[in-house]
Amino acid sequence: MKKQAAVLAMSLVAGAATAQEVVKIGHAAAVTGPVAYFGKDTENGARMAIEALNARGVTIGGKKVSFQLMAEDDGGDPKQATTVAQKLADAKIHGMVGHETSGTTIPASKIYHTAGIPQISPSTTGPKYTQQGFNTTFRVVANDIQLGQALGRHAVAEMKARRVAVVDDRTAYGQGLALEFSRSLQKQGGTVVAKEFTHDKATDFSAIITRIRASKPDLVFFGGMSATAGPMLRQMKQLGMNVRMIGGDGICSDEIHKLSGGTMLDNQVVCAEAGGVQGEARAALDKFRADYRKRFGIDVQINAPYAYDAVMTMAEAMVKAGSYQPAKYLPVLANIQYRGVTGPIAFDARGDIKDGTITLYTFKGGKRSLLMVTK
Repeated sequence: MKKQAAVLAMSLVAGAATAQEVVKIGHAAAVTGPVAYFGKDTENGARMAIEALNARGVTIGGKKVSFQLMAEDDGGDPKQATTVAQKLADAKIHGMVGHETSGTTIPASKIYHTAGIPQISPSTTGPKYTQQGFNTTFRVVANDIQLGQALGRHAVAEMKARRVAVVDDRTAYGQGLALEFSRSLQKQGGTVVAKEFTHDKATDFSAIITRIRASKPDLVFFGGMSATAGPMLRQMKQLGMNVRMIGGDGICSDEIHKLSGGTMLDNQVVCAEAGGVQGEARAALDKFRADYRKRFGIDVQINAPYAYDAVMTMAEAMVKAGSYQPAKYLPVLANIQYRGVTGPIAFDARGDIKDGTITLYTFKGGKRSLLMVTK
């Protein structure tokens, strides 16, 4: 009898363990290296969504499921990103959130597409990502074309800049955004008076700054990340070049002030975040930011709410499809209409977010300060 009871107990434990089916969501970003604060930000956002779904209790196709986040570090390196992507595909994840940058997301997207795994990026802005003809690629932020256009308009109309020096870090993200900004600037009547490039691990910008200074720009555009822009601002100050800087979401972090050694002046830098809400919709986003701080003890950098919404949108598609199998929920995801903390989410035929917004910020006292939300 004791033996039978033991067998029965073991079977009950096994039954309880298998009662909930596991939905595996992948996430990859640079959580080590100079821009680890961006990667950890999106990982934290995705983790908050996983925790919220599990606390809520989700049923898919009549079966109770639990969600599991499979988080990987791609180091911000394209080669490492493809290795990570293959690892996640081999683990048979049911959906992918990431990667972080255009340079990592684009090569990794081919692997997810081959495996038939839906991928939503919470931060990639490179147009090529959704122009490859893959039905598995989606993003919940605006792209570089929209970002570049908004930045070009703002530089001329609001910052009154006419002569602009353009610098990029030679990454897919930096080059792409610099190109779109330059096109927009010239369309608004501005002039690119200098073109320079560096790389994302550079530390000495004295030669670039000297050449830029000679062109007498009203403004410097930088296509790249704050890990590079911060030291560049410090060296600009040291070389007596006190012009303003404008850039995309890569420099839209409070870290830029620290990385400038505290030399960045109030209102000196303007940046654009590839998303944003205004009016009554800000209440949900403000609550998310407060919940994030309570959960992790730090403030949101930029893209955590977009990573949160990416996971939630994917889960909503699974529930509506009655299946978490990629082939079954993918068509539902392509036609989803979901209201997230970052606003309404729906995708066009390529997988770009419809009616994507742009939020412009400056910095005061080392902290981001809202300028406007635009299209």
